[in-house]
Amino acid sequence: MANRNLVPEAKDALNKFKMEAASDVGVSLKQGYNGDLTSKQAGSIGGQMVKRMIENAENSMKTGR
Repeated sequence: MANRNLVPEAKDALNKFKMEAASDVGVSLKQGYNGDLTSKQAGSIGGQMVKRMIENAENSMKTGR
């Protein structure tokens, strides 16, 4: 994931979010490079991240925050 331009706090939060999403879909990630993942595994992680972001946005709109 190309996140070189993020502030350190955002980079840490994004990595934590990615690890949680990977755990949700049953993919084991290690810190650093994960080039051994299949496209299906990487896509499932990204898909889970998008799903959770959409859910958070919808919840924010419902609560007005």
